[in-house]
Amino acid sequence: MSGRQHAKNAGDQTTENADFGTFGRYRQTPADKLAPEMKAPYDYTLKLRGLVPGPHKIYLANPKLLHTIVPTGAYFQTESTLTKAEIEIVTNVINGRWGAAYTNYEHEKIGIELGHLAPEKVAALIAGLPTSFEDPRQQVVYELSCTLAAARVVPVGLFRRAQNLVGDAGIVDVTALMGWFTAACLTLMAYDVPSDAVGLDQGRGQPFTTDEDNDVSR
Repeated sequence: MSGRQHAKNAGDQTTENADFGTFGRYRQTPADKLAPEMKAPYDYTLKLRGLVPGPHKIYLANPKLLHTIVPTGAYFQTESTLTKAEIEIVTNVINGRWGAAYTNYEHEKIGIELGHLAPEKVAALIAGLPTSFEDPRQQVVYELSCTLAAARVVPVGLFRRAQNLVGDAGIVDVTALMGWFTAACLTLMAYDVPSDAVGLDQGRGQPFTTDEDNDVSR
């Protein structure tokens, strides 16, 4: 159950806060009780991702949208022109911009453990503090992400450096990833999903222990 869910004493009984479900405010449906129109995109997500991660738990409420969104998240897992470190730089910049508790907590860990970024640099990305990277590609991805997250004009000089280092395909990967995580963050914020949310394991009806190794927010 979500860490935001709480109970109050009533003798020997407790009552749950009706404002919250199994994943923030969202009330999940166990897999064996999914309506046919929800079961198909659920199975599709499992096929591509091996689980129903992070905001996908909520996207399942809109089956047609989920079927459209899932391939994008899967693309950034396996086919992006960006390295894992670069993906996590972008992800933590835009997560920090929106302040969604769940994605910030998950990707602080993922940026360090899977992106192999220094902890102090990941913390700076989330907090919006200045930092820098020795790798020229990482540095230009960081600068481009910060500029876009701040709704600033991308100067010609920065754009040309980005073109030279990551190419047009890399620039588009940065912008699309920022848009993707903006949608994830706003969804999680609308449903007030806390950083320690786990939700139902929709395959077994039991809580997840951890999803971080599978980049749960994507």
